[in-house]
Amino acid sequence: QVQLVESGGGLVQPGGSLRLSCGASGIIFSIYTMGWYRQAPGKQRELVAVIRRSGSTNYADSAKGRFAISRDNGKNTVYLQMNSLKPEDTAVYYCNAELGGVQHWGQGTQVTVSS
Repeated sequence: QVQLVESGGGLVQPGGSLRLSCGASGIIFSIYTMGWYRQAPGKQRELVAVIRRSGSTNYADSAKGRFAISRDNGKNTVYLQMNSLKPEDTAVYYCNAELGGVQHWGQGTQVTVSS
């Protein structure tokens, strides 16, 4: 049974930072492409960042220069370091694991950026 469990969300002021974590079980973590997506109220879920088994990464334009995705295969965990947060970053952030077109999702963690 695949489980992805996100943590680290919360309320932060504009300009602040948060680090999201996603622990995975039930998969051979090191061979999966791991990603972070987000969904704001009334909007579609969108890609934030992905990291492949090779370590290569891709970011949404909105995340470039502010967010950093990383993975620790020894801990079966993927991270999203978010800096210089803006109110428009407010969303539920979801962890995703993908291999061969098969995707698994976590339940999400709320990030709210507000003064």
